[in-house]
Amino acid sequence: MSLSRKLLPLAGILLFGAPAIAGEIVADHPWSRATPPGASTGAFYVTLTSPDGDRLVGATSPASSGASVHDMTMDGNIMRMREVVGGLALPPGQAVALQPGGYHIMLTGLKAPLKRGETVQLHLTFAKSPPLDLSAPIAGIGASSAPGATPSPAMPGMKMN
Repeated sequence: MSLSRKLLPLAGILLFGAPAIAGEIVADHPWSRATPPGASTGAFYVTLTSPDGDRLVGATSPASSGASVHDMTMDGNIMRMREVVGGLALPPGQAVALQPGGYHIMLTGLKAPLKRGETVQLHLTFAKSPPLDLSAPIAGIGASSAPGATPSPAMPGMKMN
């Protein structure tokens, strides 16, 4: 292998600032939505990439008494949320988006409302990789993307179940 081919990955790290430590998860664009007063649940979103493949197996937050990975699917006009049993697979090198309308971290037993402009902390655990501690900005109620990001298409006509 030529020296230039050996240095190419290192050059990518230096030029683009992308973390590339083998076996560690990269977390991009963590965020959450504000909740109305009295709400007992909230959601946390982030994009996770595992260079070697892994599984997201747990989550905790000081903002809630519980946190777990959920999947949201549509059945006609009925929205269904289910806990992802056994953890969420993170295929090698593939970004897995936890976002509205799909996978997300459900925060249960909120200790206080999540307020726009504040932040929420989350501790993620994985089957193989070291845990991650994240701090995420809180967007407005009903936001479809992180504060300052391009909004995702809306999901009109949904009924909660």
